[in-house]
Amino acid sequence: MSKGKQTRQRIVAEAASLFNRRGYHGSSLQDLMEATGLEKGGIYRHFSSKEELAALAFDHAWNEALEARQHGIDHISNNADKLKQFITNFARRRPSIPGGCPLLNTAVDSDDGNPLLRDHARKALKSWQERMESMIADGIKARHIRAGVDARKLANVIIASLEGALMISRLERNDEVLHEAQEHLHAYIEAEVRTPNKRK
Repeated sequence: MSKGKQTRQRIVAEAASLFNRRGYHGSSLQDLMEATGLEKGGIYRHFSSKEELAALAFDHAWNEALEARQHGIDHISNNADKLKQFITNFARRRPSIPGGCPLLNTAVDSDDGNPLLRDHARKALKSWQERMESMIADGIKARHIRAGVDARKLANVIIASLEGALMISRLERNDEVLHEAQEHLHAYIEAEVRTPNKRK
């Protein structure tokens, strides 16, 4: 990898932490210069605008968050248990990027008129929805998950429950509600989603 690409990746990684904690409007050029150790020209040599850098930084933060949330899932054969592990990871594992969920932060941050950033957040959400729907649909085919389960609705209920619980936990500075959401979703999967007698 060239030195220029290495520098570009380092800027994105440093900016991801900054934007995820302070938001797009709360992160000044001076903040970016301090975080990266570069002057204005050194930053904009690699990016056409602050908006472009923020969008790429969001992508980086989102990929880090997904990696943490998918930890250990590939080693689980039963799709109902995969759902439960994803939920547990969301509630218990923290992404390496500080500041909470990049998707929640960016959805709020870009709602007032940053179309590029909002587009990246919408694509991330769609990708997450599709990933969850695929996991559920595969579970239905494998008969791990009940045939009547609506994959799209279940995916959205899980996502909305987790993101809502995370928002409350951030405001209250307490993870209790995240753990409550985890317990509730696990119980729901056992009662309404898992095919009876289909365990691991």
